[in-house]
Amino acid sequence: MRRDIIKHPDSRPSTSFWGRLGRVGTIGESRGKKGRIGVTIPPNGFIKDIEACGIAGLININGKRENGSRAVDMITTMTDRENGLGAGFACYGLFPDMADFYCIQLLLDDEVAKEKVEEYLKKVGNIVKDEEVFTTPVKGMHGPYPLIWRFFMEIPPSLVQGSPHIESEDDYMVDVIMHINVRINGAFCMSSGRNMAVFKGNGWSFEIAEFYDLRERYEGYMWLAHSRFPTNTPGWWGGAHPFNILDWSLCHNGEITSYGTNKRYVEMWGYKCTLLTDSEVVTYIWDLLCRKHGLPKLIASMAMAPRYFEDISLLTEDQKKVAKALRMTYGRAMINGPFSILVGTNRPNPSMIALTDRKKLRPMIAGISDDGNTAFAASEECALNRVGDMGEVWAPITGNPVIAQLYKGIVWKGTEKQFEGKNLRMEV
Repeated sequence: MRRDIIKHPDSRPSTSFWGRLGRVGTIGESRGKKGRIGVTIPPNGFIKDIEACGIAGLININGKRENGSRAVDMITTMTDRENGLGAGFACYGLFPDMADFYCIQLLLDDEVAKEKVEEYLKKVGNIVKDEEVFTTPVKGMHGPYPLIWRFFMEIPPSLVQGSPHIESEDDYMVDVIMHINVRINGAFCMSSGRNMAVFKGNGWSFEIAEFYDLRERYEGYMWLAHSRFPTNTPGWWGGAHPFNILDWSLCHNGEITSYGTNKRYVEMWGYKCTLLTDSEVVTYIWDLLCRKHGLPKLIASMAMAPRYFEDISLLTEDQKKVAKALRMTYGRAMINGPFSILVGTNRPNPSMIALTDRKKLRPMIAGISDDGNTAFAASEECALNRVGDMGEVWAPITGNPVIAQLYKGIVWKGTEKQFEGKNLRMEV
């Protein structure tokens, strides 16, 4: 059955507003792609995203899977960090029985868009399973609602081998996602990794959690959460966080002033920046540096938030060479501006990474439970205190990541000197 607009039974007329593209909820076109305004294309034709938001996350170091209750409690505690214009969650360890397959989770305008995506996916791989993502009506959330669907995909090796300029199955899948986001009208891919998914939308964090039934329906060993407080842009479904590519998911608070440089840099490597927001670009930088270039997470963090040259001058000669090489090689991947980010990944080991800018103009707090089994990160300490008995709680040093890894615990605290205890060498 064709559904031109997806509505829940008790949804009320949207308090739509007019923008340059038209009224929210109607079909419009932005940069060559058609879709429903505010659902699969951004409203008002905005150029970039400035925000002051809430971030929260946890990873169970012992691998225990839990529902989304604690993640929801953490993010909803920080109510003054959101204004109802977007929120989202990412869950890892979500589909253990389907962990070998890519899970493509989509926002769709209608059944027509779904059929177009399905037809395309059948051409580029094998659909192992597909299903509509469960949602439930939430009082206070207004339409238009998207149709939300997931496909589990496998990519035959012959398709990868037969594709020019494609080095791996992951590269192939990135091209698939870029095609959907750029070429298929009325479709936007929320997430595309293995054994994980992103759940996001236009609403308050407690509304999005209820909309997807995250407290009861899903379990995972790592959860990320985000609540938006955009200061000069409208809220819309695709613009909510986390942003994702493959297994990389990112929640961001702040503004990336190097957006133009960063955007041009990732586009040189084949990424298509369809959302025109700095958070999307930083997600692609993580994928580029860690997956494609093979940098360890600590070194990638140092490339994105590098030392000032006056600080580099105080290092030993070997350390100077590495620090300068990072700045020269990845100058266009350097992130400028006030930011704090929380990153989740399954590659090569499930990890949660928290990183701030070099002046710490946006907050970030980290902690470990008193039993040592769960690592936390959030914008404010109150989020940590709400969900358990904390052991140590600390603030990482500016531009220095906190890295927590499944089965290993806190592998980098963010208070150490970044080259401390490292055996450095330069290879030409």
